[in-house]
Order: sequence, then structure tokens, then C-alpha cells
Amino acid sequence: MARLKDKFSKEGISKLKAELKLKNDLEVPRLEKITLNMCLSEAVQNVKVLEKASSELASITGQKPIITKAKKAISNFKLRKDQPLGVKVTLRKHRMYEFFDRLVNTALPRVRDFRGISPKAFDGRGNYSLGIREQIIFPEINYDKIDKVRGLNITITTTAKDDASGKALLSYLGMPFRN
Repeated sequence: MARLKDKFSKEGISKLKAELKLKNDLEVPRLEKITLNMCLSEAVQNVKVLEKASSELASITGQKPIITKAKKAISNFKLRKDQPLGVKVTLRKHRMYEFFDRLVNTALPRVRDFRGISPKAFDGRGNYSLGIREQIIFPEINYDKIDKVRGLNITITTTAKDDASGKALLSYLGMPFRN
């Protein structure tokens, strides 16, 4: 079982219940899923780019990504409907906790000039979105095999009802928020 999940189930539920003044253990916010998304504009001209991005995302998450397609055609961008455009992975349960642990403890501290992440990126319902400019901050990526530095979006979905509960959960789990 994931180290972070053990810590949360043994100590975290009672601490968050007291901090948020909740009556029941089931009201305590939890992580629901983590979604990683890479949208590649150069995939319109070269479909091989998707294969490299897919293999990089698979090595980061340990799960095979799905290829997302364009929902509608946009002529100014030379984009057709159902044309492959990006890759996406949804992590749940043990893989989610393992990835969150690696993100917080190894990947985010490797970001250049890292001073913490913004506490303003919550969506109003306790979910947090984070943009990463370089995929090379993850130790699973081999520097010699990448052809181009790409960014990715990470969305952390929680069961929290509001932003304060979501921030309390993520802070307890070790997310380094900026002061």
C-alpha cells in the first residue's frame, strides 16, 4: 500500500476532522483522482510526436495514456474533427497516491527557482489544477531520449466541498503552497 495513503488513513482523517470541525469521518475530504494531460499543437503536422509524448507520460505515471482527439474542426489552425491532438491519463487509488507522493517530494523541488505553488489555482469546489512547463522534472524521464521539452497539466480532484477544505487536505498531504 502507498506510504501516503497509510499515513492519511491512520492520522490524517482524525487531524483533518478536528481542523475542519467535521462530525463524521466520512465527511473528511479525500483524493478522488489525478488527471495528467498533454496537448500537443505540433501533432497536427506530425503524428509521431504523440507516440513520444505517450511513452513519456506512460513512464511518468506507470499507466498507458489514451489519445485525445479534436472535438470540432478549426480551419485557422488546420485542425480537423477527430484528429489526434494530445494524450491523457487518469490515476486512481494506489497509483494516484504513489504519483502524488513522487510529485510533491521529488518532482516539484526539481523545478527551477521553486518557491512553492500558488494557493489560488483552486476551482471553487476543492479541486486543484497545476501546470508544469517541463516534463524533465520527473526522475523517470531520461534526458538523452527526449527530443523536445513539453509541458503538462495536472488536475487533482478531491471530494472537498470548498477551496478551504481542499487546501487543508493538500497541505496535510505535503503540497508546498506559497505563503
